[in-house]
Amino acid sequence: MQADPGIIGPLPYSHGWMWAGLALLAAVLGWYFFVFVSTRPRRAPVPPARFTPPSDLNDLKLAYVQRIDAVTADAAAGLLTARESHLELSLLVRSFARDVTGVDALRMTLAELHGHPLPAVAEAVRGIYPGEFGLEPLPPVEQSAETVRRAVWQWN
Repeated sequence: MQADPGIIGPLPYSHGWMWAGLALLAAVLGWYFFVFVSTRPRRAPVPPARFTPPSDLNDLKLAYVQRIDAVTADAAAGLLTARESHLELSLLVRSFARDVTGVDALRMTLAELHGHPLPAVAEAVRGIYPGEFGLEPLPPVEQSAETVRRAVWQWN
């Protein structure tokens, strides 16, 4: 017996409805995840490590003066150019300030050094600036090294 042409079977659902249902389910799950994450208690920020000044300042001064003398000797031997020597001297005085005070003077400009309570370092760096950034002829390395030595030895 043949099927009656007047009866039509059920139509299948559109694929769009399946994707809409999945999108709705994903939105609900996303909402629950957002609420869960946003209402969790915040972690307290980790406090930075406390700076402890060096126990023996004289040993630190002596070590830095020896490093200054090594830069001067390298410049005299021709291993470093005058500009490289001035850059090393600036790095040494800034590193000394960081080791003594904990202030990151390595990344500070001259204006920031003057604004900070580091007057000896600021003056030493100001004296070295012509050798670092100035035009030729550069000041003698020994003169700049003496400025840095004085800043290190006079530190309190």
